[in-house]
Amino acid sequence: MQNLAPIALFVYNRPEHTRRTLSYLQKNLLADESRLYIFSDGQKTDADKDKVDEVRQLIKEVTGFKSVKVIERKENLGLANSIISGVTKLVNEYDKVIVFEDDLLSSPYTLQYFNESLNKYANEEQVMHIGAYMYDLPDKNLPETFFYRAATSWGWATWARAWKDFEPDIDKLMQQFDKQKIHWFSIEDTMNFWKQMQQFKSGKNNSWAIRWYASIFLKNGLTLNPSHSLVHNIGHDGSGVHSNNEKTYQVQIAKKAVKKFPVEIKENPRAYQAIKQFLKNRKGSLLQRGVRFIRQLQVKYLVKK
Repeated sequence: MQNLAPIALFVYNRPEHTRRTLSYLQKNLLADESRLYIFSDGQKTDADKDKVDEVRQLIKEVTGFKSVKVIERKENLGLANSIISGVTKLVNEYDKVIVFEDDLLSSPYTLQYFNESLNKYANEEQVMHIGAYMYDLPDKNLPETFFYRAATSWGWATWARAWKDFEPDIDKLMQQFDKQKIHWFSIEDTMNFWKQMQQFKSGKNNSWAIRWYASIFLKNGLTLNPSHSLVHNIGHDGSGVHSNNEKTYQVQIAKKAVKKFPVEIKENPRAYQAIKQFLKNRKGSLLQRGVRFIRQLQVKYLVKK
């Protein structure tokens, strides 16, 4: 496969997660033909310095790719600004990019899926994002890949033509929504996407991902997704800046290559319903929610001491 997309990997202060993420990436088909750019964010506090240094030592020794370039930030940009600037840099240079964070285990076929999709839909304006993660959906008869409205952020890819529509200004985004749009944006109120927008506006989160999904949604864009996840997030162990200890989103990574892609450029209604059902039921019963909440508190207050 010619003209492969560069891979952007964003790392901070989790050496063990970073090491595992890299070891899975190295085992990908096409890894040895791909350029890897590792963006290492600067420390936020003195307490983070040792772990940041440990990560930087680790990424200096990475092999198994066509080339490896490490970009060490002197200051702490934070994940959102780090991703926005890194993605912008690479799409300007290569016209497309594949994006990983430091807590994502990939299938050996993940890079192949990204590159095939990037080539296949390069000129389809409505296709704005390719996701590699998918929930463990109960419906096992979905097509191998499908279009859907929301953008997942655990392993993804895009083109310069789509990224130019990314709107970082939360006010500009929010003023384009009415009640009906909020309803559809939130997958008929089964997911807290609108709440994430409000939290960003009030400074309670610093998500680039919710602004990217909103930008796609407002352009009537679509995202391509696999029905069997090609990525597993290991960051939900309470170790990350933005993570809880959470088992809801655990998946078994797909063991085989993706062969089929949708011909028709429109949201797949069956996949939409399957995701909506999953989101609606994901919290479980009141008892299950209570048990999960207690576990999260234990992790927060006991493990981190």
